[in-house]
Amino acid sequence: MEWSKKIMDITLALGGGGAKGNAHIGVLHRLEKEGFRIRAIAGTSIGGVVAVFYAMGYSPQKIESLFANLDQSRLYGHRANESPSLLGLAGAADWLTQIFNKQTFDDLKIPCVVTAVDLNRGEEVTLSQGSLVDALLATIAIPGIFPPRRIGDSELVDGGVLNPVPVSNARKLAANLPIVAVTLMEPLGTMAKPWMIPASKYIPRQIMERLARISYAQAFDIFLRSLDIVDRAVAEYRLAVDKPDIIIRPMTHEINLFDKVDVHAVARLGEEAVEVVLPQLRRAVSWRAMVKRRLVNVLKEK
Repeated sequence: MEWSKKIMDITLALGGGGAKGNAHIGVLHRLEKEGFRIRAIAGTSIGGVVAVFYAMGYSPQKIESLFANLDQSRLYGHRANESPSLLGLAGAADWLTQIFNKQTFDDLKIPCVVTAVDLNRGEEVTLSQGSLVDALLATIAIPGIFPPRRIGDSELVDGGVLNPVPVSNARKLAANLPIVAVTLMEPLGTMAKPWMIPASKYIPRQIMERLARISYAQAFDIFLRSLDIVDRAVAEYRLAVDKPDIIIRPMTHEINLFDKVDVHAVARLGEEAVEVVLPQLRRAVSWRAMVKRRLVNVLKEK
């Protein structure tokens, strides 16, 4: 049977990466086009956002349209009584609430989890029930940049702090299916990059340019570049330990976390990355199917 006519079931784990995350949309589109059926999905940070949209039943084309039409400059802003942070997520909260309102994980069409880290308990948290908006605002809460999200007695920040590509979480959703991991992290061995905090009405560009010239800002730049290396190392170590069947690596390395990007162009990078691994992905699905058939036959014989 031709590959294009087969339905191939997989589970997906989508990593974090800010503006790079638009590549996830292209990955979804190309996987569907090639006949892969995503039976479960896990995500962290922007990967968690894309995961929830997809699990809710939005097509990759619809997600791309929504993201492309979003005014990124309106995502930020502080609300009263929230924790200190460089940027707030008032605009993002309004946008997500407009889309998901009071919907919960029970409303999703396929199994889906997003991850966060609880600062109070110092451990990873898997969010799989309750408000979708709360879960998404927790998984994208980059420490110090965005305010933590309080859910119950937990103070939650970006899940990428401990698990940049949630392969282990995806495996728990469907242990018998191949796990496809999508990492947006640049590999180790390349120049470290700082996070370029976006200018806004809350932090005008003129002020940011002046701050960049003072010694404290230069010291902060060194800290952020070091943190970039740590993040990449954590991602590589977790992938080595969690062992997904296939790793997809979109070439998004020139995109900064907070860049204003052409969503369509970045999505195409995701499609191109799937093209690179298609032979390995098909073999992985075929191998899993063969093992499953043999196991079923052995059980029948008993």
